[in-house]
Amino acid sequence: MQREVNCCKIDTYYMDLALQEAKKGLGRTSPNPCVGAVIVKYDKIISRGYHKKAGTPHAEINALDKAGDKAAGATMYVTLEPCNHTGQTPPCSHAVATAGIVRVVVGMQDPNPLVDGSGANYLRKQGIDVLLGVLEERCVELNKPFIKYISTGRPLVIMKAGISLDGMLSYQASTPGKITGTKSSRKLHSLRNQYDAILVGRGTVVADNPSLTSRTDKDNRDPLRVILDSSLSLPFESKILHLDSSSPTLIFYSECADKEKMSKISRLSGVTLKSVSHDHVHGLSLEEILKYLGEIGICSLLVEGGACVHSSFLKQGLIDRVMLFVAPLFAGTAGTPLLQDFPVVKKEQAPRLSNVTYEQYGEDILIEGDLFWSPSISTV
Repeated sequence: MQREVNCCKIDTYYMDLALQEAKKGLGRTSPNPCVGAVIVKYDKIISRGYHKKAGTPHAEINALDKAGDKAAGATMYVTLEPCNHTGQTPPCSHAVATAGIVRVVVGMQDPNPLVDGSGANYLRKQGIDVLLGVLEERCVELNKPFIKYISTGRPLVIMKAGISLDGMLSYQASTPGKITGTKSSRKLHSLRNQYDAILVGRGTVVADNPSLTSRTDKDNRDPLRVILDSSLSLPFESKILHLDSSSPTLIFYSECADKEKMSKISRLSGVTLKSVSHDHVHGLSLEEILKYLGEIGICSLLVEGGACVHSSFLKQGLIDRVMLFVAPLFAGTAGTPLLQDFPVVKKEQAPRLSNVTYEQYGEDILIEGDLFWSPSISTV
């Protein structure tokens, strides 16, 4: 990505406001990025805009529409380079130039091969002053799901779990019982509201009978619910199969699944079945699952477990980011550990987190970071 650091406090101030606009689209824009724009003239905000949903006007257009004739001679702050191609909507770079904007400050270059610098180059050819890279790290962080999706065709995969100090998911194996507290649960529901999909295995459905919905105070939105059940043996009365939700439930299974159960589930409203490869070593093909999720426009996937699912994703090197809510208690040895069959011989070989942050939710601590593998470790 191009980077230019010749900016001032005023530029970072208004880019911060553009980022606040962009965050309003979290969980709503896939497979597009979250983008915010602010138009400023004579150090006064003329208008703001953000991208609300794929297929609808981009942030720049929403801000320009609100600004009207006042946009002429103004500066636009936008978190992502304006597009320069026609997709579901016309190119934003052309609209910016036509509106008479004289300066464009960009947070990050668009990694989409259809853009990738062409938007900024077009604006410069129109005589517009363009500055790239203002608050770039924050803009990149906001759109990590989009960056992963546009560069690989697959979603960003986040391992999320609530554990005890001794690394347990539960007090008793196959028995429900929350390890973490109320504030962690509230944070979890806000995460579900922001991510495209949430994934669990059949064991979690049987043990907890979860709804996997997002229950937030306002602007509530449910993610796509993804279930791994090779034999389709989950109980037919499971909540996950009978939800009144705007988002569907997607169940991945193998060819060995019970045909009668398959027929029965396929008739349910809001439930979709998808067959993928299966082997006795790795189970359902996670590679095929991620590829399919990318094909249907899923940019972010929150993997909530259980232990077998977490271990499978980790062993195959498919985890991008980790979010662990750690409760200040010991759960003992009768429960289910976070990982199964994942030996590490020495510290140098252990997968670890980078860019680590720590945040407190009640008595719990959220440890979050990007997963980093030593080059010497095989994930096959």
